[in-house]
Amino acid sequence: MQNIIEQYSQAVLDAGRERRPLSILGSGSKAFYGRATQGDALDATRYRGIVSYEPTELVLTARAGTPLAEIEAELAARRQMLPFEPPHFGSGATLGGCIAAGLSGPRRAYAGAARDYVLGVRMIDGKGEVLNFGGQVMKNVAGYDVSRLMTGSLGTLGLLLEVSLKVLPIPVEEMSLRFVMAEQEALEAVNRWAAQPLSLSATCYHNGVLTVRLSGAAAAVRSVRSKLGGDIVADAEAFWRSVREQQHAFFQSTGGKEQALWRLSLPSTATVLDLPGRQLIEWGGALRWLVSDAPAAQIRQAASAVGGQATLFRSAAASDEPFHPLPSALLQLHRRLKQTFDPHGIFNPGRMYPEF
Repeated sequence: MQNIIEQYSQAVLDAGRERRPLSILGSGSKAFYGRATQGDALDATRYRGIVSYEPTELVLTARAGTPLAEIEAELAARRQMLPFEPPHFGSGATLGGCIAAGLSGPRRAYAGAARDYVLGVRMIDGKGEVLNFGGQVMKNVAGYDVSRLMTGSLGTLGLLLEVSLKVLPIPVEEMSLRFVMAEQEALEAVNRWAAQPLSLSATCYHNGVLTVRLSGAAAAVRSVRSKLGGDIVADAEAFWRSVREQQHAFFQSTGGKEQALWRLSLPSTATVLDLPGRQLIEWGGALRWLVSDAPAAQIRQAASAVGGQATLFRSAAASDEPFHPLPSALLQLHRRLKQTFDPHGIFNPGRMYPEF
């Protein structure tokens, strides 16, 4: 595998010398996310395989090109999992793409985000140098913030080579319940329940129905079910997979017309937003998916008014800006980070914002 690293480093050195952009590519399962990439393709899937896995220590290290399905199968064989429940959006999804996108699934509000489980990374920077940050234990502080910084950077800071992750045991028992209620009532309920020891691990509200998942010890799950009531969901695993992978009916286009899909990150206690279109609400109210033809300015203003942000997650219009505008100070910070890690501006330029 060392020869692959050397080839990557040489490709980066050549691109930097020629000021030629590189487009870091995995399986392409998340190519829709963010602005369009540009430059010569750099295939990140060649560097793959699990480097080490210590089930008793709950730590796994794998190369960035390793398929997520391969990692999850290895973990499942030991009754363990990736706690942030990452979406795949394609059969070939890789660990590198998962971390670069920084997306988390239904469990995120109760177990933590992808970046919370990144212990360390190995990467190639814009000078072609191989760098190591973090380690394989949560208490290892050296470089830990840089490891987290790579999560969600969409390949704009460097080429991920390896990622060390904290993993967790699969819950002994899970049960999903459904309740028929109005949207505001559902928001109040999930926030009230979140403040209690009720073993919540996922929530989803759509079209007048609130679905919640309980995870934990068998006795605890059954006790909570007795307290909350509700109807048991028969095929719960398929339901949560459909939400995570955006295969749920909500995410499908209607009338043959593809509408914009917005990802609204809001305080969980925010009330119902008065926006045209249809919504699906996750994470106890903190994540609200919106399918709407409303102007971007209107949607972003509504999100900002309650202390949140709006990301244009999917859109047929290539000219639309996907990410919420950054305040001036934060924009300057992003620029300095880009300059530090990628001084020649060759890694996925413009993927997140036009400025870098």
